[in-house]
Amino acid sequence: GAATGGVSRRPRAGRFPVSVFDDLVGQHRVVEVVRDAASGIGMTHAWLFTGPPGSGRSVAARAFAAALQCTAPSDGGEPGCGVCAQCHTVLAGTHADVEFVRPQGLSLGVREARELVARAGLAPSGQRWQVLVIEDADRLTEGAANVLLKAIEEPTARTVWLLCVPSAQDLVVTIRSRCRVLALRTPPTEAIASVLVSRDGVEPAVASFAARAASGHVGRARRLATDSVARERRSAVLAIPS
Repeated sequence: GAATGGVSRRPRAGRFPVSVFDDLVGQHRVVEVVRDAASGIGMTHAWLFTGPPGSGRSVAARAFAAALQCTAPSDGGEPGCGVCAQCHTVLAGTHADVEFVRPQGLSLGVREARELVARAGLAPSGQRWQVLVIEDADRLTEGAANVLLKAIEEPTARTVWLLCVPSAQDLVVTIRSRCRVLALRTPPTEAIASVLVSRDGVEPAVASFAARAASGHVGRARRLATDSVARERRSAVLAIPS
């Protein structure tokens, strides 16, 4: 959807992977759980993705949203193929039944929360799921959290909430207790370097340097590996003390 007030409703642009889970580096357990859920195993209406910066919690939520809308299972494939039109539109932020919300300011207020609750009450146009993804859900004000609580407590049959926070303790306990929590970890340096080589075509030496320099932050590692200006800037900063 379009931006409303102080909230961005569009995920960051990016390339389309072969699978929607390809950008989740070193998070095999999380991928297994959400892929099973998209297949109907252990599915629930509210999920909480936690993890340190760069671990991929928002990436995981976006991938899960795509897997929930994916048409591959109807043809015998696994959800989250990354190829079908449903996966593409979710990743592009244009799917009619997936709403991405990223607070632009310090908080997400009552007005925005009420808009989300109204959206959550709609039946999905595609006959699958109405998915609401809130990045940085720790920025919910107390009033906004109270507005969302009732909708999460009593969701419509085809509504799924996906919330992202650095730590489960960053979200009010009343909402947290009604979510299934998935904890992402800082990806190992070796895993990040391997992905940079295999998926982005980065030279092994550059990939290794970028992975170490990024301290487990996948997005930062990719920028360092693929942007020579970023690497030069970092080298210049590190050279200042000497």
